[in-house]
Order: sequence, then structure tokens, then C-alpha cells
Amino acid sequence: MSGTHARLIYMANQIARNFCALDHEAAAAATADHIVQFWDPRMKAAVSGDEPELGRVAARAFAILREKGAPPPQTGATVFNDAEESGRSDAG
Repeated sequence: MSGTHARLIYMANQIARNFCALDHEAAAAATADHIVQFWDPRMKAAVSGDEPELGRVAARAFAILREKGAPPPQTGATVFNDAEESGRSDAG
């Protein structure tokens, strides 16, 4: 595994750990949502989701993306304003 690939696996697992207070499926959906919203397409393409280094939640997140595509926004952090709209932001 290349250094870049290992870093992406680490990042996916780190994102999944941030949602560990949720149940397994909700944590996986939130992880998938985060990956869709914030990862460059090349980053997403570099991880198959079958890597043994992925934790259960991160692996399920990639399975969701393969099976169902992008989930609807799971947290306020990935609900963005439309042009000229205000009021929603993960910054408060």
C-alpha cells in the first residue's frame, strides 16, 4: 500500500471514529456523507472499501457509496446554503 493510500485509509477510519456515538448504520451513513462532501473524486476512487485496514464503519460507508450512491445529508455540517441564502453553517 502506498503512503497516500495508507493515509486515505487512516482518514476514513478517523472520520468514522468521529461518528462512533451513533449506531453502526447511522455512523456509516454519516461517514459516507462526509466522504462525498469533502473528498476529492481522486481520493474517493483510490479507496475500494475492501481494504482490510478499514474499520467496520468506514468499510460500510464505502459499501453504502457503492450500493446506493451518495446518502442525503446526515449532519448539519454537510447541509450548505444555496446561493444568496444564509442561516445554515457548521460554524454556527
